[in-house]
Amino acid sequence: MATLTATNYQAKGFNLSGLKGISDKTLEMHFALYQGYVNSTNKLNEEIAELIDQKKIKDPAFSELSRRLSFEYNGMVLHEYYFGNMIKDGSNVTPKFKDAAARSFGDFETWKSDFVGIGLMRGVGWAICYQDPNSGNISNHWVSLHENGNIAGFTPVLVMDVWEHAFLLDYKPSDRSKYIESFFSNIDWNAVNKRLKI
Repeated sequence: MATLTATNYQAKGFNLSGLKGISDKTLEMHFALYQGYVNSTNKLNEEIAELIDQKKIKDPAFSELSRRLSFEYNGMVLHEYYFGNMIKDGSNVTPKFKDAAARSFGDFETWKSDFVGIGLMRGVGWAICYQDPNSGNISNHWVSLHENGNIAGFTPVLVMDVWEHAFLLDYKPSDRSKYIESFFSNIDWNAVNKRLKI
């Protein structure tokens, strides 16, 4: 009998020390949380593969593990997008992104106001700027938890974590706007630019 090989992910390294307004202590805690998502994703993949090999896909445990996998996996991947679109001292917004914002929102400032508005919404989750692969347009969306609200087929181009763990050591929960301001000062627009397919 063939045995299913479970995918085993490795945590990616991100050198983000010295960000403006987001402390190294916050990053250290955040990286540990991210490692937890990687570890949980790997463990769930192994447990699911074992149940598949045992032909227990109708077992209630299989259903529950599969549901949990989407939370852990998306938690892992969204953190990789988030850390991957930041850099010490930030960079300038690229003309390519400004053009995409102008096509979809009229201008960059309108896009930014919309994105910030999404990030300021009450609750925990993510503010994500996606690109529609069919039209090339960009749009901003709220993703609660990690898996609820992702737009099927759209590509994340800018991801901002607005769970309180992303800023609680540096800002009060009521000061989320200050965190968002800090996030914008650390964006690696070149990384965002590479994600855009125009």
